[in-house]
Amino acid sequence: MRASAWSDPVFRWLCLTCAALCGLLMVAFFVQLAFASGDAWARFGLGFFVSSEWDPVRNLYGAFPAIAGTVATTVIALVIALPLAFVSALFIVDAPPWLSRVLGQAVDLLAAIPSIIYGMWGLFVLVPLMDRLWVSLGVDNEYGGIGLLTASLILALMILPYICAVMRDVLRMTPPMLRESAFGVGCTRWETARDILMRYGIRGLLGGIFIGLGRALGETMAVLFVAGNIMKAPTGLLDGCTTIAATLANNFAEAEGVQRSALFALGLILLVMAFAIQVLAQYYLRMTSAKRGEK
Repeated sequence: MRASAWSDPVFRWLCLTCAALCGLLMVAFFVQLAFASGDAWARFGLGFFVSSEWDPVRNLYGAFPAIAGTVATTVIALVIALPLAFVSALFIVDAPPWLSRVLGQAVDLLAAIPSIIYGMWGLFVLVPLMDRLWVSLGVDNEYGGIGLLTASLILALMILPYICAVMRDVLRMTPPMLRESAFGVGCTRWETARDILMRYGIRGLLGGIFIGLGRALGETMAVLFVAGNIMKAPTGLLDGCTTIAATLANNFAEAEGVQRSALFALGLILLVMAFAIQVLAQYYLRMTSAKRGEK
């Protein structure tokens, strides 16, 4: 009896089982978080999303400051990191082989640095630098060097190597004839990158962006060090703030009762945010596939 007669069905069922397990794990996460946060939803309802209260003494909790801080730090970090990651990836791809190899390894090493190291560097190096910067500019900042902008800079530095590494590999997979054809008809390097490389590798580029976005959304220790851990929605770049992940890390150890349920509710909100972003990204790719010539 040929090995393929039984190995193919076994392999197919193994793949199906693994894929189903991933789906079950995702459902299990949602169910567990929803069940554990039931007390908070029953007590605060949808007002939990818009409330800014966080008072363990009176057992009043609201998610808005943590949600606002998470969204603000993530958006600012992406705005800073995306252009730098893209142009860095372009340079690495077009650089001479010896330089491309060195820079590529440097990017990979940056991605391997633990987040707590970034947090410590931010606390002991970046925070004093930001504090001296505001003092030299005559800006009155009650939080010193900590706050929304500092946390966003740390996040941008953390996600940049992830995004750059993925973009670098995607750009390298672009057929050389496409770039040569673009140069042949008179396109500049920027026009080639914008109209050829980005369009050809849009799925991979978006994949790199969402890898960085996922790390920025769920980052804990680096933000915990430099954001200020203030349960207040930031209204400016210099304000102290917190994020969902930092709030969970800062409060979960001693939480109990309603506070513990509220923290589980924050975890559920974070998971829904990450899941919604992935769904919207896939929807966008499907809606624009025809424009890119995909079937």
